[in-house]
Amino acid sequence: MSAILPLSRGPTDDPVAVVAELGRRARLAQRALARASTEAKRAGLTAMAAAIRASSAEIMAANEADLAAMEPGSAFYDRARLDADRLEGVAAAVEAVAALPDPVGRVLASWERPNGLLIERVATPLGVIGVIYESRPNVTADASSLALMSGNAIILRSGSDTARTATAIADALRQGLASVDLPVDAIQLVPTQDRGAVGAMLAGASGGIDVIVPRGGRSLVERVEKEARVPVFAHLEGLCHVYVDRHADRAMAVAVVLNAKMRRTGICGAAETLLIDAAIADSHLPAIATALADAGCELRGDAEARVITPMHPATETDFATEYLAPILSVAVVDGIEGALDHIARYSSHHTEAIVTNDEPTAMRFLDEVDSAIVLHNASTQFADGGEFGMGAEIGIATGRFHARGPVGLEQLTTFKYCVHGQGQTRP
Repeated sequence: MSAILPLSRGPTDDPVAVVAELGRRARLAQRALARASTEAKRAGLTAMAAAIRASSAEIMAANEADLAAMEPGSAFYDRARLDADRLEGVAAAVEAVAALPDPVGRVLASWERPNGLLIERVATPLGVIGVIYESRPNVTADASSLALMSGNAIILRSGSDTARTATAIADALRQGLASVDLPVDAIQLVPTQDRGAVGAMLAGASGGIDVIVPRGGRSLVERVEKEARVPVFAHLEGLCHVYVDRHADRAMAVAVVLNAKMRRTGICGAAETLLIDAAIADSHLPAIATALADAGCELRGDAEARVITPMHPATETDFATEYLAPILSVAVVDGIEGALDHIARYSSHHTEAIVTNDEPTAMRFLDEVDSAIVLHNASTQFADGGEFGMGAEIGIATGRFHARGPVGLEQLTTFKYCVHGQGQTRP
């Protein structure tokens, strides 16, 4: 069964009409999915993972066609590229979601009133989720599996650069749903790259979409936040910092910074700026810089950093840039105060880390840094729903309302109040 809505000739080629139809189908599918048992949803997820593995040849062929039109070595290329291990990781992530507790139907709180009414706050699905994303084939499966387990239908709009891969993965997911008699329209992929389709999703798909999740660069997120007429789980760029404090172990600092920057440079949790305490810059920075340079990283430093070890000069723009490449900005700061000031000025509120063996300094950093994820003595590359034990994530929300940090199953639910009485009437 196709994962896309076939386009017909004539008026229905209008992207607004196409998205409205997707929304109508999604709404019907979500009502059916909301009645599905935990066991049925787990069966669906297991079947989806199996279908990904069974369709691996088709998915890899589609991915190769997408990559052929991209620039090798770019951040987008790395994000988009699938190999056997990555595709197995995609399938395994779907299975990991199946093993998680069902978030729907949880009684979040309950209390009894003096008049005998029992009031319960109960978790419920959000409804229909629209996801707009770029260059991330895994999002197709991650978002779909999380939506299914949380009782939500999903409408996906991939970027044009990975449209073939997204379509092949979505086809497999829908085949998995069909094999266990779950509504296939719980997972739908927008079949057109017309930008008007994005606008129609942001407008709510004629009442068919309840919330939007953007996964992409600043221009996409800014458009979503400007035009959306439904709530948004904002996923802004990952301008992430690592601060090496005067109480940091040098070997640990080298290992954490190297991993935070170079494990995968094209993901949103990759470090983009190194801040190092002036008190230990002479002893720690050369070792960190050597390890990064040996790994192929270009360093761009402020005047103080360049006195200690050779590197390119950093501009104001560098400290405000998400490189998504093997480039790292470096600034020498005046202790924890200087680090906090720099992060407050430049951070995108995604992920920041401190390396220190001084507990009070670490706690101050964790308390005062206003980002969705803050780490102590650990790499920023742990900013990931899977690493948090959430199975997968739809994105990392950098806003402050409803969801913040990795958006997993619990964040894809809302709640309602269920009130139990014995015939009470209000005087």
